[in-house]
Amino acid sequence: MQICRVKGNVWATRKEEALKGQKFLIVTKVDENQREIGPPFVAVDNIGAGIGELVIVTSGSSARKATGESLPIDAAVVGIIDSMDFESSG
Repeated sequence: MQICRVKGNVWATRKEEALKGQKFLIVTKVDENQREIGPPFVAVDNIGAGIGELVIVTSGSSARKATGESLPIDAAVVGIIDSMDFESSG
């Protein structure tokens, strides 16, 4: 699982039949200091995350299982983060 920030929405009127009704978000991974790392990517969201929120994203076969269906997806939002505690080792 990865910690990400929601950057925006994706709308696609034409898509694979199995994806109809799915909400798509643009997310970017963040580090422990909430700095964005890596390129943005698309994740399916079935829990109602909004722009600017920190979320937990799972990928691969876990993402497909998270939706409860066998969908052609690579990433899914599985949680909205309320707070984080991080202890530095340095």
